[in-house]
Amino acid sequence: MVPIRTLLSGVLGAALLIPVHPSAAEDGRTVEYRGMRLTVPEEWRVVDLERNPGACLRLDLPTLYLGHAGTQAECSGRAVRRRADTLHLEPLDGAPARADIPTLRVAGSGGIPEAAGDSHEVRYALRGSGVMATLSYGEAPDAVRELLARARTEDGAAPGAQGAPAEPASAVVGPKAVTAQAPFTGAGFDACTAPTQRAMDGWRSASPFGAIGIYIGGRARACAQPQLTAGWVRKQAEAGWHLMPLWVGPQPWHSSGTGLSTDPSEANQEGIEAAEGATQAARALGLADGTVLYNDLENYTDRTTWDPPVVAYLTAWTVRLHELGYRAGAYVAASSGGKALSARHDQAPWAMPDVLWIASWNARASVSDADVGLPAGTHQWAGRRRAHQYRGDHDDTYDGVTINIDRSWIDIDPGVLSSPAQAKPLLLS
Repeated sequence: MVPIRTLLSGVLGAALLIPVHPSAAEDGRTVEYRGMRLTVPEEWRVVDLERNPGACLRLDLPTLYLGHAGTQAECSGRAVRRRADTLHLEPLDGAPARADIPTLRVAGSGGIPEAAGDSHEVRYALRGSGVMATLSYGEAPDAVRELLARARTEDGAAPGAQGAPAEPASAVVGPKAVTAQAPFTGAGFDACTAPTQRAMDGWRSASPFGAIGIYIGGRARACAQPQLTAGWVRKQAEAGWHLMPLWVGPQPWHSSGTGLSTDPSEANQEGIEAAEGATQAARALGLADGTVLYNDLENYTDRTTWDPPVVAYLTAWTVRLHELGYRAGAYVAASSGGKALSARHDQAPWAMPDVLWIASWNARASVSDADVGLPAGTHQWAGRRRAHQYRGDHDDTYDGVTINIDRSWIDIDPGVLSSPAQAKPLLLS
């Protein structure tokens, strides 16, 4: 059985906490940053990223992050059962032009505009204070948005009251589309957050890896992605990396914030919404039509409950991606999602994911039927349509850069995949 790859709650690790000023408010404490004063709940961590550039911008612990993100070398995990409210404040000058989540302008003194999305993250460029504010939330953005709206500058004004900044170029003119999935057979890895360019360049020359999984969004995504821009995607494609974009949507566990519905009809709709969110993120990142987008769906043990909604969700994901011009992949555990899809494959082969990425931590770098848990001699996902994650959650170091990764063996040729076409998903009662 492959363990669910979730972030571990608990200790703060090496995250450095900044001193804060006591607040007169009974329900929080006041923090000052670049001329802004805001009150955060007492239970929140306050992490100074300038003092600890390796700190991970975790999305499962209530936290105020201050400063530009660094290497995020302390990140691990991939999906979370519970998303928390977090706020990341950094200087507007030098803030990355992220494409995976929306960046909104704050106009005048009318407050912080509402925003929603399946990734549960949004950014606000606050010209008045020269700060970029990134919000992450669990089920609704109201609490953390209100926290930011109550912030004040030194003269008592709202932080964005001096006018709106120019909207990021990526929001006005879409990036030039890049093809980042040449046929590939060999070793790949995925990490909780997109590595720095220094890390990518070093690993490209010194490591055995030629492919990388990147987490482009979804409500259960575990780590923020400050490196993930259209420019980052373009540079990796130009360097020859085979990119495997992952969407971490609702999961087969009971959670009002990150859980998948147990009703196949509702799971079908969630699959459609996940495909639409992933497509929006992929286009903002410049990933060309026809790119295989992978849905990260973690392991489960109660197959009686979860097999029907999982199949409905992943086939709806596949069908909707095809309608939108992308190809579909599914990352699933061999012992659960892989068995569910295999058992129903021939009922609706047109609605099955184009590529199967199996998690089975058996230490064998192979995509054989046995190693990915498929029937011997099967036609299912045969012919360079498989990836196998064979080792999980460990540190590797190349060219002096250490990253917490999962390892995979990949054998994929997009040229053998049929063109995206419309079909109906498979609903099981």
